[in-house]
Amino acid sequence: MSDGIITYEGRTLCILIERWTMQSTSRSSELGPLTVMEQDTDFIPDLPEGPLSMYRKQASFDWKKLKLVFDKPEILKLKLKVWKTLEADVLFHNGDKTHSVDEQKRLAMLQLVKYLQYKFYTDGVANNNYKKKTRTMMDLNEAMAVLNLNISVKFALGVSLFANAILSLGTERHLPLYEAAWRGEIFSCVALTEVGHGSNTKKMRTTATYDPCTHEFVVHTPDFQAAKCWIGNLGKTCTYALLFAQLYTADGTCHGLHGFVTPIRDPKTLLPFPGIIVGDMGEKTGLNGIDNGFIIFQQYRIPRESLLNRLSDVTLDGEYETMFTTPEQQLGAALENLSAARVGIMGEGTNACCSAVAIAVRYAAVRKQFGPSADSELPILEYQLHQWRLFPYMAATCALKVFVADFTDQYLECVERSNSGESIEDLPASVSEIHAMVSSTKPLVTWTCRDTIQECREACGGHGFLKASGLGDLRNNFDASVTYEGDNNVLVQQTSNWLLRQWARVLDGSEVASPYHTVNFLADSADILKKKFRGQDVTNNEFILDAYQWLVCWLLRETHHRLLASQELGEDRFTARNNAQVFRARTLSLVYGENNALTYFWRRCNSRELDGRVKAVLTKLHSLYGLWCLDKHLSTFYQGGYATGSTLADLVKEGILQMCSQLKSEAVGVADALAPPDFVLNSVIGKSDGKLYDNLQAQFFHNSGAMERPTWWSEIAPKPLSKL
Repeated sequence: MSDGIITYEGRTLCILIERWTMQSTSRSSELGPLTVMEQDTDFIPDLPEGPLSMYRKQASFDWKKLKLVFDKPEILKLKLKVWKTLEADVLFHNGDKTHSVDEQKRLAMLQLVKYLQYKFYTDGVANNNYKKKTRTMMDLNEAMAVLNLNISVKFALGVSLFANAILSLGTERHLPLYEAAWRGEIFSCVALTEVGHGSNTKKMRTTATYDPCTHEFVVHTPDFQAAKCWIGNLGKTCTYALLFAQLYTADGTCHGLHGFVTPIRDPKTLLPFPGIIVGDMGEKTGLNGIDNGFIIFQQYRIPRESLLNRLSDVTLDGEYETMFTTPEQQLGAALENLSAARVGIMGEGTNACCSAVAIAVRYAAVRKQFGPSADSELPILEYQLHQWRLFPYMAATCALKVFVADFTDQYLECVERSNSGESIEDLPASVSEIHAMVSSTKPLVTWTCRDTIQECREACGGHGFLKASGLGDLRNNFDASVTYEGDNNVLVQQTSNWLLRQWARVLDGSEVASPYHTVNFLADSADILKKKFRGQDVTNNEFILDAYQWLVCWLLRETHHRLLASQELGEDRFTARNNAQVFRARTLSLVYGENNALTYFWRRCNSRELDGRVKAVLTKLHSLYGLWCLDKHLSTFYQGGYATGSTLADLVKEGILQMCSQLKSEAVGVADALAPPDFVLNSVIGKSDGKLYDNLQAQFFHNSGAMERPTWWSEIAPKPLSKL
């Protein structure tokens, strides 16, 4: 722990997570079992004939086979089952108007209750296989997130995250709560953030003081700045909280942040228990189905057994026992559950990108504007400017979708191995690296998704501004993800801290501590940094990956030099790191995340099990995403002496346009592979039939109150003139 930034070292997470073993360190190696592209695709519904057929016939590949790259068959079958079931339930059909905030919360809760009653999670989730259970839960949550992010978030906070914390931090005495959560008998929230502190968890000020006379913890909020806030499900509905508070023993010693399962409301009346002040925070710019709340504890007593005690405990007599040597290690263990939440957000983000890109590309294929002659008009997909706007985001969506899916599988595998009690070597290094990966990937995905949705909204013009386009709600609801479960700009600092530690090992001649091989190339940094651009083919995938290795090495070296210069000026460690963020450490972390995404995606592109035509289009998408990313960092390549003159910049920009041109005929096929069914997409301008104007006419004519006189007509009608 340093400078208010959490790091995970030592034995912090020995129960929660272990390392996975990469199958090979080569770029073209497999990441484990991949989808066999010869598998049956008949279970995937066909798409209707219509105006989009012209572009669909131009695609060089089978869009259904590409779809199985993005979702394994068993995952896609599960999602299709969920979507088909919910489509038949009128409760899950969205209306054409925005409800009041209170009604949005009511509907979201009713939908969640009904969703739980369907018990989609029974097969695979409610069993003892951790990986299968958690993977299925995440897939279900993704399926719901695409349809309604409000329900997905409520489910994640109210059921899965709470239950996961009990399994990883609790013991047998907490299992009844775990089972009750999965049965929907209790509904929870995660109470961490406070009014005065969000990211700096060390400074949380809610206290839980043990009273050995009554064998209870006394939970107290010392002042308003210590009030828990922004807690999803807390405002109106939850009956339990996974509360994080500073644990004090009777002698006044603070043992750091711990988790407590805390009753909040009477489940029969939903009234708060005495000693609690709880309320709703009010309307937000999006996600108003979530009742974010605040809570103040007034000497509120909970049983000693409320403490999640797998890692640390308090005896009946008030003695504190722990497997850790410092409060910082305890803090890391208590908060590691947030890593699972962040991985879930990555999945939600890539799926939100899928919806946005599908809407915008389909719209562009049928929306015609201007043309080479007075009597002709072209689909806006034909315009280079439109391709340049949309296709890089399409490529980014494909790359991040594959990366996050593969990373999630391996993340869950390593946690499962840890839970099995298997002895794993290099545990501290493994823990640190996976945390660095999560801390860079969550910002990369959520920022990319935010920008993708906005560009897609703008690319659909005025029609994209309709609520019925689906893009506005998608944007507003997803926007909060860049902040919750770890503010992005804080998370990337944790990644840069880890990277700087690896650079220090390189400088002192030690082996890089990278069990997952994400920075093994640092061992060759001296040779990598000598490389110069010699006019190579920039669309070549290997060139892109080589350029990224140079970028990571140079940014690491420069960030290290900046910190050394600060030391020489007498700056303390906190100030030095603070002053090294802009243009250095922050950029370094994001470049590291982009390099991981490109590397994982390239491995998938080289899978021997891929259909050849699918592989060809994936390779083009990889090139486009890589060039688009490199374009953002051109100034760094020139600053570091990797290139001189305008050649590199010219070739990168021309390469982007070249790849856009090559992907024009493939774009609708890619969009179809990314898109969920029409019911889930819920967009009047992005339907799979491509009947844009028929669908718009139906929307215009039949939206609520479209042709009715306003109820307030008499207030604006002109009054008759009085007789002179």
